[in-house]
Amino acid sequence: MAKAVVCRELGPPECLRLETFASRPLEPGQVRVAVRSAGINFPDILMVRGEYQLKPELPFTPGVEAAGEVIEIAGGLEGTEVGDRVIVKVRHGAYADEVVVAPSQLTPLPPNFDLAEGATFLAAHGTAHHALVDRGQLRPGEVLLVHGAGGGVGLAAVEVGKLLGATVIAAASSEEKLDIAKTKGADHLVLYAREPFRDAVKRATSGRGADVVFDPVGGEVFENSLRCVAWGARVLVVGFTGGIGLARTNLLLIKGASVLGVRAGEAGRRDPALGAARTETLLKWAAAGKVRPHVSHRLPLADYAQAMRLLIDRKAIGRVALMMGGEAGKT
Repeated sequence: MAKAVVCRELGPPECLRLETFASRPLEPGQVRVAVRSAGINFPDILMVRGEYQLKPELPFTPGVEAAGEVIEIAGGLEGTEVGDRVIVKVRHGAYADEVVVAPSQLTPLPPNFDLAEGATFLAAHGTAHHALVDRGQLRPGEVLLVHGAGGGVGLAAVEVGKLLGATVIAAASSEEKLDIAKTKGADHLVLYAREPFRDAVKRATSGRGADVVFDPVGGEVFENSLRCVAWGARVLVVGFTGGIGLARTNLLLIKGASVLGVRAGEAGRRDPALGAARTETLLKWAAAGKVRPHVSHRLPLADYAQAMRLLIDRKAIGRVALMMGGEAGKT
């Protein structure tokens, strides 16, 4: 019997239950993956609250990304073999011992990544890449302001921004988070509690402001970002962990700025070639050692609620991974 975290009623992580289930037979063209690790993402938390744009029918298992090994294949599928170490992408269902997917949902695990890194790679780094390349069109020499730079997607944006040749200003809520952001390439560090970040950005840019703002926080952070942008800036709306932000349109007009929504997963579904190119680039960067998730916590599957709370309470730095089958603490 396999295990899965199941949402039978909407609410906080504590409403979820760890349940057992029987493996279902594969249909032609399907692959069974033994999940060794699953990444925790903020959309998982919103989904079990019923506050995410995707609302699966109850009951469902949360989780959008995992890593593990192919253990069964139905029929001859070219390019996929039993024993392959893979990253799995799903709309939901990753918090489980095993998943059944199509080969198109599998990506080879970078050879220099462990399982927890593989399970926490594509969602955050894919979002950062789509935001900065496809939406923000970040250019070498521009100034990038990254909010929530101690979180998983924020750290990914710092890393990707530096690879694209930007000067990166990382803003976060603790010195410890900023220390990690610095190791990922941040040029300037802003502690929210020390001073208004807009003052720090203006000082770091000699009054010019940021060319691109990467904002997974929202709330007041969004509006105040509009007060420290350069002419023609692009403000990327990546999430709203701090609440829904409201734009003062006069601030956008004065700076000739643009506000752009970021939905990396949906963009890839609508344009598969775009998603494939993004993944190819990220895998090349990973193999070359240029990008790597920072996983601050690895917890057993049974500790799913505690793992999700690490994100809710802003205690994680980078990513949090669930480890299955006695893999907690292992690579």
